[in-house]
Amino acid sequence: MPTLIPTPKIWMNGELVDWDKAQVHVLTHTLHYGSGVFEGIRAYETERGPAIFRLTEHIERLFRSAHILGMKIPYTVDEIIQATKDTVASTGLASCYVRPLAYYGYGEMGLNTLPCKVDVAIACWPWGAYLGDDALTKGVRMKISSWTRHDHNTMPPAAKTVGNYVNSSLAKVEALNAGYDEAIMLAPNGLVAECTGENIFCSRNGVVLTPPLSAGALEGITQNTVMTLAADLGIDMRVDNIARSDLYIADELFVCGTAAEVSAVRSVDDRDIPSPGPVTTTIGQLYGRVVRGQESKYLSWCELAK
Repeated sequence: MPTLIPTPKIWMNGELVDWDKAQVHVLTHTLHYGSGVFEGIRAYETERGPAIFRLTEHIERLFRSAHILGMKIPYTVDEIIQATKDTVASTGLASCYVRPLAYYGYGEMGLNTLPCKVDVAIACWPWGAYLGDDALTKGVRMKISSWTRHDHNTMPPAAKTVGNYVNSSLAKVEALNAGYDEAIMLAPNGLVAECTGENIFCSRNGVVLTPPLSAGALEGITQNTVMTLAADLGIDMRVDNIARSDLYIADELFVCGTAAEVSAVRSVDDRDIPSPGPVTTTIGQLYGRVVRGQESKYLSWCELAK
């Protein structure tokens, strides 16, 4: 697993503070109840300098997640975008992972969040590909989790909520302890939802499917990127339900996410899948160029840190 490497500063409530001084009280509300929202973003080295990939869309999703929770972030979207750029620039790194977090801070306890103040922090650090630097070329081993993805009326899967990821963490650790790299999670109706931190794509007979939001999948920004690239490449990609057995007999499988980027899947529940397949390779290689500002058509997605 990637190791956390400190950077000089973390943005907290309007100012850049030293990494070691970016601390919260033990009675911080979100620490106890999990009512917070966050994003995972990457900045990549480009010829023009560090560029944050689809920054605006990520911050807009952060605010949508907060809105679903009834959380009012005390900054505008533009202010958090600029704060993210300032934080990335302060690291001096050519590339890094970026974690904005809005959370209920110290001062109130109990389940009622209405009196709680909302704090915001943005941290950056160097972080390699989540499923391994060779995940695109060698593929990863997956298992269907015994843990079910949230029902829409239990926890809102459309929000990237702190508490939601207990579900993901349980599934991830279960998979690792069983000797796999990652878990695939099913919706309460038994259909495929997503992985613990990635959207999934299943290719059969020339058609690539990815599960709908109704199955409990997060509306992924990397997922949207992949679907846009696929459309531009003339690949037939659709949003539709995927059954567990569809995964076993897929022509190829791949997953995507900000942390995982594009990663091939070589087996599910010990059923081998051809890996990496041609669609996976084509999209994965193009994605790698796009995020690094090497494809002029998509340069608007690469927002310079300074």
